[in-house]
Amino acid sequence: MKARLLAFSLVLLSAPLPAQAPATGAPAFHTYSNPLGFSYAIAADWEVADSQTVSTQARDKAAQSATSEAEKKGVACVQVGLTARHGDPASVIVEVALPFDCYGQQFTQDEMPGFGAGVAEGLKQNFDLGDPQVITYASGAHHLWSERVYGTPKGQPERHYTIEISCALLSKAAVCWMTMAADNASLAVFEHGAVTLESDPPVALVPAGTFKQ
Repeated sequence: MKARLLAFSLVLLSAPLPAQAPATGAPAFHTYSNPLGFSYAIAADWEVADSQTVSTQARDKAAQSATSEAEKKGVACVQVGLTARHGDPASVIVEVALPFDCYGQQFTQDEMPGFGAGVAEGLKQNFDLGDPQVITYASGAHHLWSERVYGTPKGQPERHYTIEISCALLSKAAVCWMTMAADNASLAVFEHGAVTLESDPPVALVPAGTFKQ
């Protein structure tokens, strides 16, 4: 399951996104809520894609490499809540969730590292990567697993990205937020976005100082 979810997510991160320009006079932030029990706020000047269209394209590609019925079911159950980009070269933010009622299995906290890990391995096909930093941290009543790694696209050593993923276990789903940030400002948007997990108050997705610089 982990491999298929990550393949799905990596397709989302690398795919060109059909963007929707923010409306004139839009607020500084837009908050995207999910009935599975979480919400996430992103700066309004980021271009947000049609998640259904992007999800269908990514799902088709990920399903082609599924090797078991369980993996196919996992790909079919994954939901895309948000896909957004900003700048040129583009930074990308993706939010994905796996509802337990669809998947037929509920994860434990000990399984969260396995659920979230492995992005760097998948990226090695297209990126030269440094050593990842892996941490866990508390957010209200929840514990999050997070990984950060720096990379450059193969053949383009002048371009530098920070790839970061943070995942949480909720009562109804496991959810991950991912970014491929081309600059520090985009990384800050990702980390400082206000996340609400079930009944917890809204806080920054990744608190300042979580990762060593």
